[in-house]
Amino acid sequence: MKLSLSEISTVGASFEEDVRAYAAAGFDGIGIWESKLPADDATNVVLLREAGLGVASCVPLVPSILPLGLPGMEGPPDPAERIETLRTSIRRLAAYDPECVLCLTGPAGELDEERAREIAIQGLRDAAAAARDAGVRFGLEPATPRQRDTVSFVNSVADAVALLDEAGLPEVGIMVDTYNLWHEPPAALAAVADRVTGLHVADQPADHTRDDRVLPGEDGGTRSDEQIHALAAAGWNGYLDVEIFSTPDRFWGLSPGEAARRAHAAISSIAQTLP
Repeated sequence: MKLSLSEISTVGASFEEDVRAYAAAGFDGIGIWESKLPADDATNVVLLREAGLGVASCVPLVPSILPLGLPGMEGPPDPAERIETLRTSIRRLAAYDPECVLCLTGPAGELDEERAREIAIQGLRDAAAAARDAGVRFGLEPATPRQRDTVSFVNSVADAVALLDEAGLPEVGIMVDTYNLWHEPPAALAAVADRVTGLHVADQPADHTRDDRVLPGEDGGTRSDEQIHALAAAGWNGYLDVEIFSTPDRFWGLSPGEAARRAHAAISSIAQTLP
């Protein structure tokens, strides 16, 4: 499998700084956050090509159909505006030839669950149509159950499959995140390996009162390792895209170069054990 680092892991660095640091650390790819992209896509693509980096999953500017309950990431309140922005992002990000473009449903918020599902289903259908036209894979990402009220009402592989079935979208895949699916047995991921569009990798801290993420194996956790091995055994062979949400006094306080080196060492230790 190829190794990648998601740009949120070096939240304070620019796109150009990320590209230089990730390539220098030995990564094969980069997980793009559209919010970091400079306007000139042609120049950005050349920069990636010269650095030898492919593109793993892409996180669009507005990454959810319903508004997120995360400070600084709420975005516009109108779902129709959010969906149109998502469609525009999919068309733009296709130029980077990514492994996939992802989205979340967002939380139900003040809506009842039935209405939230209706809006999410229509948004997924509209986004999937844009992805088909652009020739890019599209994946729905479940969130950890702890973030049901702030990030997504889809909190498991089964939830994601059920919503996509209800929407009649068999071609839309599942964006797996080992932190978000920490509660899932590895077999649940292996069962949908042919539908996994991308894989974010991070461990939950041993101190479960914390909401940040840590590098795989850093706190002695094994779930990311187990889930990656289960997917590999089922034939999945995409990017292992490390994605760390943190705080300035922890991982986000590192320089881009140091963060990239530590992330590469952590994910390499897992990759080297794969068949």
